Amino acid sequence: MKKALSILLALALLLTAAVSALAEEPEATPIDKEAFDALLAKGPVASDEAIADSEWATRVKNAGVLRVGGTRTSFLFSQLDETDEKVRGFDAGLYQLLARYILGDESKYELTQVTSSTRESVLQEDQVDAVFATYSITEARAQVISFAGPYYVSQQAVLVKAGNEDITGVDALAGKTVATQAGSTGPAILAEYAPEAIVQEFETDNEAREAVVLGRADAYVTDYTLILNSIVKNPGQYQIAGDVFGPEDSYGIGVPLDSDGVAFINGFLAQVEDSGLWAELWQVSLGNRTGIDTAPEAPAIED
Repeated sequence: MKKALSILLALALLLTAAVSALAEEPEATPIDKEAFDALLAKGPVASDEAIADSEWATRVKNAGVLRVGGTRTSFLFSQLDETDEKVRGFDAGLYQLLARYILGDESKYELTQVTSSTRESVLQEDQVDAVFATYSITEARAQVISFAGPYYVSQQAVLVKAGNEDITGVDALAGKTVATQAGSTGPAILAEYAPEAIVQEFETDNEAREAVVLGRADAYVTDYTLILNSIVKNPGQYQIAGDVFGPEDSYGIGVPLDSDGVAFINGFLAQVEDSGLWAELWQVSLGNRTGIDTAPEAPAIED
């Protein structure tokens, strides 16, 4: 009997310690849902004339829904909240503001999940009207789809496990196994800036990060903003090695090739930027959650 009680006591102590350890783990900073939702309600609504002047916008208006290619797992840019089934973040805010701009209601969108490898195909196959997915503008992509924007600018960075002192930046990747996403700009960036790295391509951001956690890869090279997203979402698990590097990475909004949706969306972006909504959305989605007090200047929209 005493032995059984001792075992139960030991188990209870272990459980208490486990619960205490979980309670002490740092938590990711959530988005201010009330502020985000209130921001959407302030979005502009296009005139009937502006919509009629665009075949792309007219089609969306007639359909009664904006079909969006995006993600639901990008903590800062497009994250599903399972408590209310709403998607929030910087990209999510922009496409919901666009839905409001065309349809008068920010909730009138339909989200199709995409990966780095499927963003062009969903546009080419008419599965979506636009893609909002931290979508870097490249010459190769611009041959098969068109881009509105840009609406955001970033660079590349190196993600490693927290506590890794061996890798100090991109110059320390020679001979290292480095993860990147297939279909992203990562492989080309690594070929130029870390040609002696051993590159492993993964289908998704989650798979690439998991490879680092499990030791299958020493580092993960991708867009700095996506890495920041991972660090904020998983406090204490990752860190950035060294400084950002590489060319400026401009995010665009993908639409079908040669669509007049480019001009229409650029007009929408200009209104959002000029009204201060872009900066407000950045602050709610990124700034307040990363400790940055001032929003950057929005990038110039290309004609």
